[in-house]
Amino acid sequence: MKVICLQSEALFMLVDEVVEHVKATHDIKEDKWISPDEAMRRLGVSSDTTMQKLRDNLDIEFTQPSRKIILYDSASIEAYLEKHRKRAL
Repeated sequence: MKVICLQSEALFMLVDEVVEHVKATHDIKEDKWISPDEAMRRLGVSSDTTMQKLRDNLDIEFTQPSRKIILYDSASIEAYLEKHRKRAL
């Protein structure tokens, strides 16, 4: 048996490349609906209250298939970020 040692950064880069390769070869698209944790990560938000405000103001689209499950529309988050982008001079 061979043992290969990699630094963690090199391992993560390799995993990212493999994921991208699999997505490309199998024509896998990004999920339309994402979890609250993923939505918060993309928006750079750490507060559930901020997410509630974004939903209340209809700034981002979401679905609530049950009382405790909320999913966010990936495209609306990207649109929200684009809308609030500040352009460099």
